[in-house]
Amino acid sequence: MQPTESQRRYWRKNLRITGVLLAIWSVVTFVVGYFARDLDFPFMGWPFSFWVSAQGALVVYLLIIGFYARYMNPLDIEHGAAEQAD
Repeated sequence: MQPTESQRRYWRKNLRITGVLLAIWSVVTFVVGYFARDLDFPFMGWPFSFWVSAQGALVVYLLIIGFYARYMNPLDIEHGAAEQAD
């Protein structure tokens, strides 16, 4: 069974947004954590870099999840891929 043009467009948009969000995730996880080592002063008993990378990254991860859900819901409806409610 060959996918329709609508399914191909849906999949391309899905891959594009997933790639962008994965790139943001990678930057937050690896790049920010790497450069946060330069912020080395005590903060509440822990190095400040720990707080920047640990707490800030969690906020960004939640924003990524929220953005993906809000972006994909209308896209699912537009292309007929939305889940059916019982």
